[in-house]
Amino acid sequence: MIDLTSDFGKRAARRLMEEEIIWLTTTDKNGSPQPRPVWFLWDGETILIFSQPQAHKVSHIKNHARVALNLDSVDFGEDIVVILGDASISTSPVTEDEMAKYIEKYTRGLERINFTIEEFKSDYNLAIRITPIALRGI
Repeated sequence: MIDLTSDFGKRAARRLMEEEIIWLTTTDKNGSPQPRPVWFLWDGETILIFSQPQAHKVSHIKNHARVALNLDSVDFGEDIVVILGDASISTSPVTEDEMAKYIEKYTRGLERINFTIEEFKSDYNLAIRITPIALRGI
């Protein structure tokens, strides 16, 4: 578990609750980093990301569970948040509470891309859970 009690840790925890996009970097079969922006839900202990089952990030995680997550910096490179973590394809079902919080967070985003909640749940039906192991930044 990462330390969220320091001043930096508290800022990082706040941003994890408020931000809409986080950059997930996985590693492909050749060892090349593959960053992509994703929607996410932070519950205070793990990060939940939904994916289409056939997405490349899924096979990357199955082969290399260690991932990096980055929040965009603010202003001129300030408030950098980098998280290293272990990702897994979730075998436990997403709770109703988790899904409700996720949908509440991204209702506007779904509307922007002309996606219904039902379409999202059908297409992005694979849950990825990331357990942070290290936090760094400024």
